[in-house]
Amino acid sequence: MKRVTVPAVRQRKGKEPLVMLTAYTVRTAQILDPHCDMLLVGDSLGQVIYGLPSTVPVTLDMMAAHGAAVVRGSYHAMVIVDMPFGSYEASPEKAFESAAWLLKQTGAAAVKLEGGAAMASTIAFLSERGIPVMAHVGLTPQAVNALGGYGARGRSEAEARKIVGDAQAVADAGAFSIVIEGVMEPIAVEITQSVAVPTIGIGASAICDGQVLVTEDMLGMFDRVPKFVKRYGDMAGYIGERAASYADEVRQRTFPGADQIYVPKS
Repeated sequence: MKRVTVPAVRQRKGKEPLVMLTAYTVRTAQILDPHCDMLLVGDSLGQVIYGLPSTVPVTLDMMAAHGAAVVRGSYHAMVIVDMPFGSYEASPEKAFESAAWLLKQTGAAAVKLEGGAAMASTIAFLSERGIPVMAHVGLTPQAVNALGGYGARGRSEAEARKIVGDAQAVADAGAFSIVIEGVMEPIAVEITQSVAVPTIGIGASAICDGQVLVTEDMLGMFDRVPKFVKRYGDMAGYIGERAASYADEVRQRTFPGADQIYVPKS
């Protein structure tokens, strides 16, 4: 089976919704790959894998290591790697250097970067030089210090207009798709209806051309998750119960049992 390509994603605009989840490891990629059109190696790995307070401290080396693992673990889904904070904002040339290095190191098909109209020239620069870019507007976690938190965006008319304008700017600049995160639903609907490229919602609207969630949030690995997350399981509870059973058997000396030990042949 061939991998999903950038042109194939573009062609899904207004058609069957695109499915995207985050992945950071080989095994997770192997499990998710048959079900997803795209796998996002998100800088959310800063919190999910490394226990960092935000995505801001994430480095290019972190993204490269996890991106390469996800590419090795998948064969169908298109792999997109987040560009971490500080790796692309300074100039289009700096962004190209970072993005080209990431794609070489990982084998991924595209990069994702945050920001609206201010990043349009950078997106155009990358796109014109053969680097596919997924844009990201609305709630942009790398800007958490400037935004003052992770609250939904677009509550005021002025901010709503800015987000719509940001989406139109990055689409016009050549982004092949746009993540819309944490916005009032009418904003996501308006953007989806006004741009020619697919929109991927996360805390946005079912009207978007696709959806993405952090896999660990969706699986119930954390006690606290954003409002927009639907939990499809309680993996934290399941793992805790299995670990408790293992601990009990070790303490009772019932594990390992006859099936798990090696004995001399008679």
